Amino acid sequence: MSISREEALKIAYISRISLEEHEIESVLKQLTEVLAYAQRVQDLATELDEQPSHKNINVMRNDVVAPSDSEIVLSRAPEREENYFVVPRILDTK
Repeated sequence: MSISREEALKIAYISRISLEEHEIESVLKQLTEVLAYAQRVQDLATELDEQPSHKNINVMRNDVVAPSDSEIVLSRAPEREENYFVVPRILDTK
């Protein structure tokens, strides 16, 4: 995919970028490369959409409640106060 000189100038104008005459060719080349890369990404996304994947499978399972011992969990904490974890304060509540 290529971009015309007029399109590049219009993009520059909309973007509020002033281009000198000697910069236009470089910008054209860069925009063409960006568009080519975007097209490659689009093609890849299309290929991935066409492939079967896990997203088409509805997997359901029952929640299982397992007993836990809070004392064991709290004993592994770096710091605790009674039955709570002690964590650094991140909000000033004053």
